[in-house]
Amino acid sequence: MPSALHHLIFRGIERRKIFQDDVDRDNFLDRLGKALVASGTPCYAWALLPNHAHLLLRTGNVPLATVMRRFLTGYAVTYNHRHRRHGQLFQNRYKSILCQEDPYLLELVRYIHLNPMRAGIVPDLAVLETYPYSGHSVLLGKQKNSWQDIDSVLGYFGRRVFWARRRYRSYVEEGVSEGRRVDLTGGGLVRSLGGWKEVKKSRVGGDRLKGDERILGDSDFVREVLRVSEEGMERRYRLRAAGYNLGKLANQVAKFFGLKVEDLLRPGKYEKVVAGRSLFCYWAVRELGISAAELARRIGISQPAVSYSVQRGEKIAQEKSFELLPK
Repeated sequence: MPSALHHLIFRGIERRKIFQDDVDRDNFLDRLGKALVASGTPCYAWALLPNHAHLLLRTGNVPLATVMRRFLTGYAVTYNHRHRRHGQLFQNRYKSILCQEDPYLLELVRYIHLNPMRAGIVPDLAVLETYPYSGHSVLLGKQKNSWQDIDSVLGYFGRRVFWARRRYRSYVEEGVSEGRRVDLTGGGLVRSLGGWKEVKKSRVGGDRLKGDERILGDSDFVREVLRVSEEGMERRYRLRAAGYNLGKLANQVAKFFGLKVEDLLRPGKYEKVVAGRSLFCYWAVRELGISAAELARRIGISQPAVSYSVQRGEKIAQEKSFELLPK
């Protein structure tokens, strides 16, 4: 979902460490910051622990899956090289929980930033305030980085930074006694819908839904997420029924722009070709559900180029009211 709030959790395989020392942690943060800035992905909270990490992000200009894949792959390669190890570093795919913003954003900021203290890495709030591997210290102005969105969070606590930080600090202190919040790390779908009976009624496209990781919000929010998901799948079924694949899509886009298909997919900076290729990438990824990585391989351009083309293509489709199928 565009501009959606996600709580992401990365764990080491078999719960092994993903950080051995500060060099690893600094490398992780440097790569994370560059990936977030380049993709226009806001970050509200984060914390690094020895065998896992938490992030609270909002979907930006590039799909989160694309951002995370690049960043985590790069980190894993350098980690393995540095520590002379081979094989997988992270446990399968990271866990991503789609969160309802109003009731959960601040709760999640507090929960994530208290993780180092709950894990015994820092002894108390006073030390946590200067701890460099949690976003809490950045919100309080004790550490700095260029990629954490502190203004949005502090804006909930007041207009003047000094008082907003004091109120934020008090809010975090109030959460110390809550301990581990299982409801903020998964299982929100089952609780939000009111148990497995309701989850089964809300199945999407006949597929079983996992209730331990994907959605955190009240029942209206959950149903809206499921509705949007269901509409997206129905649309893809309609496109497939109409015979749409990459070949037919390329022909349709080339027709819109008065181009030959071979010109549409050929590298070049001619304005009409760039616009057509952008629309093609947008529809291939968003409408046909083809991953940016697969599309990059199929048409012979880089994955970042596909991601940026998708952004441009979305604007072109909106401005010119181009549609593959009526909605």
